[in-house]
Amino acid sequence: MAGQKLRFGAFIAPFHPLNENPTLSLERDIELIQHMDRLGYDEAWIGEHHSAGYELIASPEVFIATVAERTKHIKLGTGVSSLPYHHPLMLADRINQLDHITRGRVMFGVGPGALPSDAFMMGIEVAKQRDMMDEALDVLVPLLRGETVTKKTDWFTLNNARLQMTPYSRPSVEIAVASQVSPTGANAAGKHGLGLLSIGATSAGGFNALATNWAISEDTAKDNGKTVDRNAWRLVGPVHIAETREKARENVRFGLEKWLFYFREVAALPLAPTDGTDPVDALIASGMAVVGTPDDAIAQIERLQTQSGGFGAFLQLAHNWADFENTKKSYELMARYVFPKFQGLNENRDASLNWAKDNRETFMGQAMMAVGTRVAQHIEKKGTENIRPEILEAMGLGKKPDAAQ
Repeated sequence: MAGQKLRFGAFIAPFHPLNENPTLSLERDIELIQHMDRLGYDEAWIGEHHSAGYELIASPEVFIATVAERTKHIKLGTGVSSLPYHHPLMLADRINQLDHITRGRVMFGVGPGALPSDAFMMGIEVAKQRDMMDEALDVLVPLLRGETVTKKTDWFTLNNARLQMTPYSRPSVEIAVASQVSPTGANAAGKHGLGLLSIGATSAGGFNALATNWAISEDTAKDNGKTVDRNAWRLVGPVHIAETREKARENVRFGLEKWLFYFREVAALPLAPTDGTDPVDALIASGMAVVGTPDDAIAQIERLQTQSGGFGAFLQLAHNWADFENTKKSYELMARYVFPKFQGLNENRDASLNWAKDNRETFMGQAMMAVGTRVAQHIEKKGTENIRPEILEAMGLGKKPDAAQ
């Protein structure tokens, strides 16, 4: 019997260096998801950012509405909507509308906001963002289930608020909470029985916190009379693969340094080595990234499964380290050689081939017997004197006469 399939997708911030045409960069993000849709990827999550010039999508909802019209199957999520930046009723209304126009293909990822510069421009205190996320989530969950909500905080008010349309997805659109190292996301997911998006799953801190954060989510869910499902847990990590490790390393030289500059100088995350060592070596050695072959990607996912205890989807962090053609090739190699390992796609094929191989002698004997029976029937009906010599030879019953005779 077939087991549960690990799902695959991408977490698309997106990251685009400043020497490229931003309009064409956005179009390329759409093309990437179309490519994923054709390859059989399950989901794509789209970020929300408003400053720093590198992560270009300001409205994941607008982007999702566009790409939904150009794809057939892939599910599309906000990755993530920054809750302190939006009045909860307005955000819930937009997500609910997307749920209807995509016929249930939308997912709702939420978080407190990743860039302090975004919050600064809006006059939001960074120290309050996580509390604001919790307050917003307290009302977003019932609103998206079609309930009526009244609540007043120091930054929003709801008076008998409800969405005009009942949800398309029941009981509501799927909701997932962003989590990195701190327990904030795990607590929020557990409180409401929601999914978990472990965005930094392969960083040292994020990897070490996987099991702990899931335990926090489970304990908090139990305390609030809820349950959480490992199948709704997504782990995110950067991957670029090629036919050989050498080719993969060559590919990522195209854009890796620009990506590292952004995180080193702007986002201020310690992802790049500062001791002069090769950054590709450092990313691989730390476990942060896969730059290699499909077998290396398989090993990384197995490592994450062991550390976490099990999860439902692996999301590639879209990074544009390679040029677009090699990026698409990497996604194709994932679909061709990594998906089958974790989705049991070839289990029946393996069983069928081995069964046929193990019984080949029996099957060939029966086939030869069937052929022999037909030959004998033909000879009996025609007589050997009425059958051309070349036909007798083909049947193994005679030798073709020499041309000189």
